[in-house]
Amino acid sequence: MPTTLPVPSGTAARFLTALPRFAFFTGKGGVGKTSIACAAAIHLADEGARVLLVSTDPASNVGQVFGATIGNAITPIPSVPGLSAIEIDPEQAAEQYRERIVGPVRGLLPEAELASIVESLSGSCTTEIASFDEFTGFLADESLTAQFDHVIFDTAPTGHTIRLLQLPGSWTTFLDDGKGDPSCLGPMAGLERQREMYAAAVRVLADPQSTRMILVARAQPSSLAELHRTHHELAEIGMTEAHLVINGVLPQRAGDEPLARAVRDREQAAIAAMPSGIAELPRDLIDLRPVNMVGVDALRGLLAPPAAETAEAAGVAASIPNLEAHALADRGLAALVDELERDGHGLIMCMGKGGVGKTTVAAALAVALAHRGHDVHLTTTDPAAHLIETLHGDVDRLTVSRIDPAESTRLYREHVMATKGAALDGAGRAALAEDLMSPCTDEVAVFQQFSKVISAARSRFVIVDTAPTGHTLLLLDATGSYHREIARNMPAGMHFTTPMMRLQDPALTKMIIVTLAETTPVLEAAELQADLARAGITPWAWVINNSVAAAQPESPFLRQRARAELEQIDRVRALAPRVAVLPLLGDEPVGEDRLAALSR
Repeated sequence: MPTTLPVPSGTAARFLTALPRFAFFTGKGGVGKTSIACAAAIHLADEGARVLLVSTDPASNVGQVFGATIGNAITPIPSVPGLSAIEIDPEQAAEQYRERIVGPVRGLLPEAELASIVESLSGSCTTEIASFDEFTGFLADESLTAQFDHVIFDTAPTGHTIRLLQLPGSWTTFLDDGKGDPSCLGPMAGLERQREMYAAAVRVLADPQSTRMILVARAQPSSLAELHRTHHELAEIGMTEAHLVINGVLPQRAGDEPLARAVRDREQAAIAAMPSGIAELPRDLIDLRPVNMVGVDALRGLLAPPAAETAEAAGVAASIPNLEAHALADRGLAALVDELERDGHGLIMCMGKGGVGKTTVAAALAVALAHRGHDVHLTTTDPAAHLIETLHGDVDRLTVSRIDPAESTRLYREHVMATKGAALDGAGRAALAEDLMSPCTDEVAVFQQFSKVISAARSRFVIVDTAPTGHTLLLLDATGSYHREIARNMPAGMHFTTPMMRLQDPALTKMIIVTLAETTPVLEAAELQADLARAGITPWAWVINNSVAAAQPESPFLRQRARAELEQIDRVRALAPRVAVLPLLGDEPVGEDRLAALSR
């Protein structure tokens, strides 16, 4: 039963009203769901509730937010009586899972085959499955949570969350049907023993008296559209109790300079035009704060009505030295274009998490190179990308295309069933069809379509919005799907080049990571760089998008906000060989002229 506490004093957050026992915070990376989840947990504990905060986010920074070491055990937060926290470490869980599978055959299989098995168990699919037992334990095992009035889940970014939440239902059906995908999910015996726990988790998720979903977004069309898809998918698995939180809304106290007015107008337009499916939900708007939400004191103020600007705060902001010089010390996008065009051709891949502006950066680079007289092919593998809307018209010397992930996967499955499946009996074909339902299949299928584009980069510029991850590349390489298959069958001494080799060639391929000057996006981008390193690929440059500091704001509020970015800008400089910083703009960079302006 929910704890029927009133909304905590000093806050107007509707999502806290009569909060059920379980609450999930979800949304894209970087929208602030960790800060809001932590602030909600503090408010509830301050009002006398016993609260457990659970992070299932691979990019979790809950410990950093509280300034405490938490880890994979329930840990009381000393500064907040009544509040405990735990961080489920997906990588640790995945490592233990891999060892359970690989350990029994270590020493029995050749090292190359063993390495192939390990790599096949290194993707997000394995990480999610490995975290699954711990996740469902908090939902279904009363003995774990009996001492708490509320269990708050700071969940992972949207796509990960959807799959994680769908797993209880999927596994209940999976076990009932007796199906399986052993290559991704491991031995069935352990799963069978957990049947009742999975079924109990499904019941809790679908019970509005037990569970509430808090959908967190920014006041941006792409962020709100993503949450609309999330809400629809959650409703399909029975999770209908949902509230909307729009975070980081620029307040009136940010000033009346042209940049502030333009951003406020843009945010209000996005809120007014949000999809009807989420517009009808109970809604909270949380003002942007001028400082980072780190520490209990800052979090206690996040859900409270914002205090008036103090003379002391204004004085601190006005005295920030050399703010713009610090943010703009790096070369801009034009300098990157100067280097990119020297060879007259090449593959440019823009990578990063959703919502950081990959599509904008890819389109801006494409327009800049086309304006300099080069033939450019701009393509995307991102199902949520809107290249046509971003370009808003044709551009001379620029060709635009899109790789459809769903269609690519369908064609790949049909091809495998028609070739490998042709020699199998009915049971074998059924097992193969089940194996092809793995998320890894989607990545491999898209890569096969993408690899057809790579060869064109030898004679023109090819810019890809959203490239395959390092895991995808290594999975293909380790399983011999392409690179090793060719290497094995080529006569000794014969020269050959595969797509993998082209991606690893810095003279041909330039990987550009796009991020924001915020903690979570930079953390996720650093993990992406490490993932690529495993595939032998070093990013060529990083682009920090939508920087308040680079916009050279005038108001004390925005200057404080800009100062909060400097730590992340410095962190990116330490990671990247080249950095370009793009300012927050009053107008959306849509259309040829505005995109071209980004590289001037």
